[in-house]
Amino acid sequence: MSEQTAQTTGKTPVDFWFDPLCPWAWMTSRWVLEVEKVRDIEVRWHLMSLAVLNEPKLDELPEEYRELLSTKAWGPVRVVIAAQEEHGPEVLGDLYTALGTRIHNQGEGPGKEIVAAALKDVGLPESLMDHWDDTPYEPQLRASHKEGIDKVGQEVGTPVIAVPGSDGEQIAFFGPVVTPAPKGDEAGKLWDGTLMVASIPGFYEIKRTRTAGPDFSNL
Repeated sequence: MSEQTAQTTGKTPVDFWFDPLCPWAWMTSRWVLEVEKVRDIEVRWHLMSLAVLNEPKLDELPEEYRELLSTKAWGPVRVVIAAQEEHGPEVLGDLYTALGTRIHNQGEGPGKEIVAAALKDVGLPESLMDHWDDTPYEPQLRASHKEGIDKVGQEVGTPVIAVPGSDGEQIAFFGPVVTPAPKGDEAGKLWDGTLMVASIPGFYEIKRTRTAGPDFSNL
């Protein structure tokens, strides 16, 4: 969704940074699409990268997570940034939905065949898979990542959401982390509450103890 489109419709633009690998970003993205149905907003999708985010601290990460980043995190974001650069940012929403449905809801994982299938799902050319191992669009990937993460700081991950504040400056925040993703009026209530606390200058963090992992059962 372009800034011009949001201005034309009069809806509030909501910028959403995601990495298709992250299950929590996926849950939050499904929630914000529910919010789009009950609040006057339009979502604009942007790419960030868990691989880029963790580059400075790879030595501090558990071996299992380092392996995940090195073998599964780079390919999908390279393909997605190529799709954005060659076919426009408007393809990101549908492509993310196709990827997330296969990777998370159907449990197929972020493998090369799955990403290729997601491209086919949304009518994008298979030739985008040529970017899996290397892409000339890495500077654009890193720039998109930096734009999002600079709004909230290096201490968080994906997703990042940014909305216009009442003073014209963006309000940006990590999360909310939510499972299962609420729908209907509950989605709107969570949106209102999130904006309320995020708009308080002194607000820093609120965290609730949970033991459950992501719940994809109602998606």
